[in-house]
Amino acid sequence: MRKRRDAGTSNEGIRLSDEGDDDEGIHERRASSSSSFSYSSRKIFFLCLVARIINALLVQTYFNPDEHWQALEVAHRIVFGYGHLTWEWKKGIRSYLHPLLFALLYKVLALFHLDTPRIMMKAPRVFQALFAAVGDLYLYNLSDVLFGHHVAQWTLFSQLTNWFLFFCFTRTLSNSLETVISILSLYYWPCIRVDSCQVPSRSRKLALAFAALSCAIRPTSAITWIYVGILELFSTRDRFKFLLLEVAPIWTLVLAVTLLVDRMLYGSWILVPLNFLKFNFFSSGGDYYGTHKWHWYFTQGFTVMLFSFLPFSVAGIIYSKRWKIAGLVAWVLVTYSSLGHKEFRFVLPVLPIALMFSGYSLAAINSADSSIRKKKRDLHGRSTWRLHLAMLLLIVTNIPMALYMSMVHQRGTEDVMGFLSSKASHGELKQVLFLMPCHSTPYYSALHRDLPMRFLDCTPSEEGRGPDESDRFMMDPPGFASEFAKIWSLPSHIVLFDSEEKKLKDFLMSHSFVEVGRFFHSHFKVDRDLQAAVVVYALRDCRTMKEKRMTNYSSSSCTLGGIAVYDIELLFPVTF
Repeated sequence: MRKRRDAGTSNEGIRLSDEGDDDEGIHERRASSSSSFSYSSRKIFFLCLVARIINALLVQTYFNPDEHWQALEVAHRIVFGYGHLTWEWKKGIRSYLHPLLFALLYKVLALFHLDTPRIMMKAPRVFQALFAAVGDLYLYNLSDVLFGHHVAQWTLFSQLTNWFLFFCFTRTLSNSLETVISILSLYYWPCIRVDSCQVPSRSRKLALAFAALSCAIRPTSAITWIYVGILELFSTRDRFKFLLLEVAPIWTLVLAVTLLVDRMLYGSWILVPLNFLKFNFFSSGGDYYGTHKWHWYFTQGFTVMLFSFLPFSVAGIIYSKRWKIAGLVAWVLVTYSSLGHKEFRFVLPVLPIALMFSGYSLAAINSADSSIRKKKRDLHGRSTWRLHLAMLLLIVTNIPMALYMSMVHQRGTEDVMGFLSSKASHGELKQVLFLMPCHSTPYYSALHRDLPMRFLDCTPSEEGRGPDESDRFMMDPPGFASEFAKIWSLPSHIVLFDSEEKKLKDFLMSHSFVEVGRFFHSHFKVDRDLQAAVVVYALRDCRTMKEKRMTNYSSSSCTLGGIAVYDIELLFPVTF
């Protein structure tokens, strides 16, 4: 065992693990529970896996372009030979490690001839559910070693009912996998434990390996490990061994593997972490996609993510007095607040930690109510009102929000790809133009057909030459469309939001396009004007139009290359 300085952390939190037990009883319980730890872990993992698979199947909305364009689109290109690579891949600021996971999934689906468009859209999130369940299990285990079994149970409750984790954790964002790996690493770090002397010597090596892997997948994860690494450096006596015999070789090995993977797929030597940091930190390249005030994470971002769990998390931090791990949450929020470009998903890795403190508060409420029951047996019916009220508040505020955001809000851009893939499978889709802000929909990974498609470019300009295609279209849709039509290859279908459709009605009619699909998208606006629906227009054959005028046929149908096309309207379709 490694000799270490005393962690100096209060054991007060452990006492919540057993209601009314003394210290000896607690130690006996832990000794007896260790023998059944594996069995208990298997049950918890199975519960989490089932919950996350259901979670993944219920997620049917669009959240962030990176879910598709930086993971699935790249994986699709690796396996099937076609798929769009955004400008980040041309500049070498993304590693192939994360997309390779989904490339493996796609390869298995193709091998068993299961690569239908519908399965291709559902399978990646179900696959991510497996990793999410591992993250849930290890957060439970981390809570158990820090606070005891009782707190761990309420932590799991908080983790599974939080609306934002339900909404985001099973999505194929690199941040989702980063969060899982971060929880794994934190569980193994000795400096996070109450009694670090009880930690096996190999634990720190595992912690370093997971930390290095999270940085390889997402270099900004280094923000977390700088804090934890400093804690470990000051709490260990063998600093030379820590730095030179553990940190250096493990991180060098992970970096070497990352370099080799990227060398194979990029075709040249690319140091992705350096390019990533140059663009996002040293040149503020991320600011191109918008900036927020410095306090955004505290007043809006992280506050919204915690939602009704916020007061419970704050109370848990105060009463547990676990300042080291609470300091990690504060450190990450403060560091990300110094950057101009801010997004919810950037601070996702510390959301489970905050929810662990919520679990502490709920366990404390339950323990207090248990004490009341022992003292006042005749008030049994009234003694648990605080716990029941807290649970009701959290469930009523989080579950409806989770379901609405996952199944309703901004679903049109995903539904439209299912519609287009259906048309493509029947030979009715020839070429698609997306007249909407760039990366508003999934792309080839959802269509799964090698057909010509075009979207409006939004690559950042190094020379500041002004607005990109996407910006110019949003500023003047009719003017941009008229100029664009002079150079386009006439598409068979155009996809756009209804907010721009109103401005382009005359343009679409003059170019012989007719509406063939309308999909509900949103009840309220997010960044721009209300985008209530996604609309699909198809090119109407001119000869058919003439025949219709002569025969007075209804305008509800037309022909496209000899194939019947029907004007349909799909409002608010919720499927399972």
